[in-house]
Amino acid sequence: MSATAQPINSSRSYLLVRLAGRSLVYCATLVPVALFALVTTPWGGAGAAVARWRSLRTGLLGAPPTPVPGRRPGPVAVLGHALLSLLLGAVALLPLGVQLLLVLRGVLYGVVVSGPYDDAWGGPTRAGAWLVHFLVGLPIAAAGLAALIGIAAVHQRLTRRLDGERGPRWLLPATLLMALAGALLFVSWTRQI
Repeated sequence: MSATAQPINSSRSYLLVRLAGRSLVYCATLVPVALFALVTTPWGGAGAAVARWRSLRTGLLGAPPTPVPGRRPGPVAVLGHALLSLLLGAVALLPLGVQLLLVLRGVLYGVVVSGPYDDAWGGPTRAGAWLVHFLVGLPIAAAGLAALIGIAAVHQRLTRRLDGERGPRWLLPATLLMALAGALLFVSWTRQI
């Protein structure tokens, strides 16, 4: 391994961790910002809603600003975007919940589950059960973070459409398909509990 390979790999890892963290926060804000836009847009708050989405996109995700000078999306476009944002925000609740479960049932397993650990993964000892639950949770949490990065990327492209950019044709069907898949996953998960 060359001397320059190590800094490049650590730089990529840092950027990936940073992107995952920013995407997590970005996706956590989708539902509240969309609900706020749905309430305020009919009373003249369309411009403020667009400004919020732009600042989230540029501030949290670090995307370059792309507003077209003089472009002001109308209330119908903003309400449509708010509905799509609400759908994506609802889908994002699933991987956000996975991250919360990793903390509660992985990192803090020995604290939140008092025992006995005879039938637990990694049992019968507390340390074994704690370690196994943590290790099983890591790849699941990584998949959840990857999903959050994808959801944030799709929403970012949707937000660029408010600025007048033409999005790819697959964007709206992919958003609706993600919402349908998320709803099906949620229903199947609640039926197994």
